[in-house]
Amino acid sequence: MNNHSAVRLDRLQAILREGSPLPLSDAAQLCGVSEMTIRRDVAHSNGLLEILGGRLLLAEASAGSVYRLEREIDASAPIKQALCQQLASHIEDGDTLYVDCGTTLVHLAAALNRQQTLTLVTCALNVANAVGHLPGVRLVMLGGLFHAATQSFTATDMPETIRRLGINKAFISAGGVHASRGVSCFHFHEVAAKQAALESAMQRFLIVDARKFEMVRPAFIAPLSDFDVVISNSHPAARDCLGTLDPELCVTAEMVDCHPSID
Repeated sequence: MNNHSAVRLDRLQAILREGSPLPLSDAAQLCGVSEMTIRRDVAHSNGLLEILGGRLLLAEASAGSVYRLEREIDASAPIKQALCQQLASHIEDGDTLYVDCGTTLVHLAAALNRQQTLTLVTCALNVANAVGHLPGVRLVMLGGLFHAATQSFTATDMPETIRRLGINKAFISAGGVHASRGVSCFHFHEVAAKQAALESAMQRFLIVDARKFEMVRPAFIAPLSDFDVVISNSHPAARDCLGTLDPELCVTAEMVDCHPSID
């Protein structure tokens, strides 16, 4: 790596630490070089930077440490589809649903009964895009500051907006589930909306694939006891965690047989 390349990499790292992933064309323009030069710089960055989907971003500190929606989209999709099929069996005609952000609940769109009339509230752009065309769905899109990593919006008044809505069922996803440490996610900006939905809903559902059990993520959402129903794929990790809960908490566990299972 020559000195010019090192200077460019230092500059790009500083920019990326301050904000969102940078389009490759913008990175090239900022540095006054071609996109091919930026690609060569990244190739010699010792893994500090990476290019994903035409965008430049800081590489992950470790393989499993940072949630990124693009990398989660194809991971365990069949299991997430099966979980959403089970979740859809709880939906009744006329329900007002809060549907959380992430890559799990986007599969709910395909599982919805087209004969039902529903109101669906979400802050997730990918969920809105999946259900917006459905004739029986009245979509309430919660807007604000867009977070590309999770394809979701946040706003200071979003929790209060959620509390003003008559939500029958809240469908919440998570990045970690632990018997004693509760339910957690990667991004702090997601927490306020999740908690407001849990406070407001008449029924509260946690939908999570089994690889998330016994994991603790940085942002705490709620204890497991705050949920009425936990839907996951049948797996020892899920059964062991949910089996430790006090029966008096009245948390219903629904284990879905999915193949292949996740280890």
